[in-house]
Amino acid sequence: MSLEERTVRKVTRRLLPFLFILYVIAFLDRVNFGYAALEMNSALGLSAEIFGFLSGIFFIGYLLFEVPSNMILQKIGARIWISRIIISWGIVVITTAAASDALQLAALRFILGVAEAGFFPGIILYITCWFRRKDLASAVALFMTALAVSNIIGAPVSTWILDNISWFGIAGWRWLFIIEGLPAIVLGIVTYFYLTDKPKDAAWLEPEERRWLSAVIARDNAEAADSLADFWSVIRDTRVWHLATIYCTVIIGLYGLGFWMPQIIHAMNPAFTNFEIGLVMIIPYFVALCAMVAWGRHSDRTGERKWHASLPPIAGGIALAAAGLLPIPILAFILIIIATVGIYCEFGPFWTLPAVFLTEASAAVGIAVINSIGNLGGFIGPSLVGSLTRATGSTDAGLVAIGVCLILCGLLTLAVRNRSRIPS
Repeated sequence: MSLEERTVRKVTRRLLPFLFILYVIAFLDRVNFGYAALEMNSALGLSAEIFGFLSGIFFIGYLLFEVPSNMILQKIGARIWISRIIISWGIVVITTAAASDALQLAALRFILGVAEAGFFPGIILYITCWFRRKDLASAVALFMTALAVSNIIGAPVSTWILDNISWFGIAGWRWLFIIEGLPAIVLGIVTYFYLTDKPKDAAWLEPEERRWLSAVIARDNAEAADSLADFWSVIRDTRVWHLATIYCTVIIGLYGLGFWMPQIIHAMNPAFTNFEIGLVMIIPYFVALCAMVAWGRHSDRTGERKWHASLPPIAGGIALAAAGLLPIPILAFILIIIATVGIYCEFGPFWTLPAVFLTEASAAVGIAVINSIGNLGGFIGPSLVGSLTRATGSTDAGLVAIGVCLILCGLLTLAVRNRSRIPS
């Protein structure tokens, strides 16, 4: 086995499974609010509009603190800062179990966004420090399969907790937050001892492997078009804002559909128990998991990025809009599966686009800006569906609206002018 193959394999096996587990826990702790809603909304008297707002307010705290968080990570290293992020969000999730009204939930959801700010862009930045640009789509796609896996695992587990755990007279939706918040605290401690900040510090690589990897990553950074060296040059670069807008539109779809899917499925068949809803939800996320891995690998194999990032959301948007217009539940559910695939297949190729023009010096800020502005979609999507549901009495109009946003995502991606083919 060549030095290149040996080193890439070691890095992949060492880092991606662990980062994957961290993101599974992070995403589950973010979206378990949607599962809790099956009981929490009636217990606390939350309307559809209020629930949509509470789902989205997380992203306001996330937006305000994401760029500073990623800049701190760049200065003190991923090992310390990511560990801090994970432990603090676990504490907030557990505390959410004690909420007794909408105001307390709003405060805790906002604080959760503050606590988690910087995690995802920090991990993306961390991956770019360990993987060559030509391997990024596969690496990011494998990491981001955690989005689908967190729902594949979280849907049945969360709904089973709702139906079966009420220890000490405490409601199942409260136990949901307690039980699913604990792993974050444990993994946060493990992270401090497990992660290595840079290839040059990796005792688990041979000296020649460390030298080769450090050199190839440095060469990728040197070859990046138009180096952006400081905060203000990143902020002024229109390409950063273009990518942030694209990301915002796909995030509208991700969370607009994700937070509401348990209630959408319940509306399709009111006879379903909470656990049965969780089992049905496995289907779209399992299909999306398989598709996004294959799509990311195809993007790396062909070297093409822009079309791989644009076609899935267009197809998904058309399917989601059609799902909102069709009165036949089984056909609408099939279209929701297609829409979920379209959303998830976009992520791997999309996150290779910033690396085309962001060097390591500017990546911490650039990726954080793209992610934080883009995550406004996490506020817009659930709130939009909530408002339309209250106005129309059905989630159908919300599905059409976020479907349009996904189509816009694909069209905006087609307008990206940077190189879409990464040299081998």
